[in-house]
Amino acid sequence: MNFINKLSAAWTANNSLLCVGLDPDLAKLPAELRDLPDGITTFCTRIIDATADLACAFKPQIAYFAALGAEKQLEDICRYVRENYPHIPLILDAKRGDIGATATQYAREAFERYGADAVTVNPYMGEDSLDPYLAWKDRGVIILCRTSNPGGSDLQFLDTDGEPLYQRVARLVAEKWNKNGQCALVVGATFPEELAQVRAIVGDMPLLVPGIGAQGGDIAATVGAGQTANGMGMMISSSRAIIYAVPQAGEDFADAARRVAIETRDAINGHRSV
Repeated sequence: MNFINKLSAAWTANNSLLCVGLDPDLAKLPAELRDLPDGITTFCTRIIDATADLACAFKPQIAYFAALGAEKQLEDICRYVRENYPHIPLILDAKRGDIGATATQYAREAFERYGADAVTVNPYMGEDSLDPYLAWKDRGVIILCRTSNPGGSDLQFLDTDGEPLYQRVARLVAEKWNKNGQCALVVGATFPEELAQVRAIVGDMPLLVPGIGAQGGDIAATVGAGQTANGMGMMISSSRAIIYAVPQAGEDFADAARRVAIETRDAINGHRSV
């Protein structure tokens, strides 16, 4: 099953557009896990177990692991998802962008080493920098388009023959680069008007939408702008708000993560059209 089919099945099976991000910060881990050699693995797999029936995807951010020299733990976490929840897409959030020969190695890292179903990439260097990822026809290639950070406007709103650059990227992906039907776009929840414009350009193409939760994106506006006609089409990502949720009485960190994930999924579903 390819990435797009797996994602579509997960949307339906879990009745969820919520993508759970895995961004482990040692300083924020429970005290009892910080000094354990496999503390990051334990933390992330507990979060995965607590939210697997609520999520349409899991998205580990590679920088949080690489900074700690914890790539082996990331391998273990990715393997855990593949073995225990093979129906849930695994997205490696790496935002890679480099020339063809180097991109080939980054593609192998994502798809061979970590066994990801999809990877996030940066399109700044153009089509040939994406081709090594697109060659993996059963995997997803999720391309940065309109990002959720304020500084994204420095470049993404530059005029390109009468349209902003982010719209040109969306059009290139929809009309040229998505020849295998494997592409998706990153569009931030912090800019719902631009999200709606991207949706109009790309049709039913999946959108990875960061920016709710800790970044403050409005769920109602996000869903209204980005959903497809059947109420799907998005992976709405939340990381810190879920994985570092403050436990209430009788809860541990995984219980708290599950509670906030339920609240987030239900808030999203409350604004879906179907």
